[in-house]
Amino acid sequence: MTSPSLQHLFFGTIQLLVVILGSVQGSNTTTPLVIWHGMGDSCCNPLSMGAIKKMVEEEVPGVYVLSLKIGETIIQDTENSFFMDVNAQVAFVCDQLSKDPNLKGGYNAMGFSQGGQFLRAVAQRCPSPPMKTLISVGGQHQGVYGLPRCPGESSHICDWIRKQLNSGAYTDFVQKHLVQAQYWHDPLNEELYRTHSLFLADVNQERVVNETYKKNLQSLEKFVMVKFLKDTIVDPVDTEWFGFLKPGQAKETETLQESILYKEDRLGLAEMDKAGKLVFLTSDGDHLQFTREWFNTKLLPYIR
Repeated sequence: MTSPSLQHLFFGTIQLLVVILGSVQGSNTTTPLVIWHGMGDSCCNPLSMGAIKKMVEEEVPGVYVLSLKIGETIIQDTENSFFMDVNAQVAFVCDQLSKDPNLKGGYNAMGFSQGGQFLRAVAQRCPSPPMKTLISVGGQHQGVYGLPRCPGESSHICDWIRKQLNSGAYTDFVQKHLVQAQYWHDPLNEELYRTHSLFLADVNQERVVNETYKKNLQSLEKFVMVKFLKDTIVDPVDTEWFGFLKPGQAKETETLQESILYKEDRLGLAEMDKAGKLVFLTSDGDHLQFTREWFNTKLLPYIR
């Protein structure tokens, strides 16, 4: 029969092992993932963000995935992707992330289309909790100059957006009430853009350099950008790799590395590039069109 002292020793050892194993498991938990949908979409559409969330959860068992909903309902979430001030959206998300206990140790982020540059703004403005890796899937980081197609292109909403952008993207009313106007970048009117853009000109440091923005962005471990080689929606497509049209005209494009933003390193991207933190990927399809195999091969390694 086992003596009481040996019993105490045995159970004490078991308890110690449980504590140690729990500590090891806690230290190896999978980094959470935050995703932000694009224009005209919602957090939980089973054909888009809902499918992405499910796919990631299947491929990375135990991962916590937060698909951002901007508003109280899915309808509000969709409408806000057209009409809610981007700066207010970013502030809303920052508050949501700061209150989520699952994210306190840091998280990876994946933004689709306009959600890509919006999450970059989160990285620049809200360092707590810390964003580790940012994956921009078709994000328009230097803005757009054209709206060739729009989700639901025959709808009255898309027709109205085109009319407003063409007639006065930089008027106070349009800037304050139309999301796409806040990243409309007219290369023929650079001064007008820099002066009146409420969102993009600020996060791209085109008026003044905010050293905090720069420092926060540089704290990313990786900044991954995906460009769709047959994109028929984003114009110019180079913006998905942080390139754009050369200033003063609307035909020739320039790469990120050729731009003033890079040469003056206003965002810290040149330093990040030299440090190997910038990753440029391509997909052969149209805007946001990719296979599960491509996703697993190209993007999953950055969020496992």
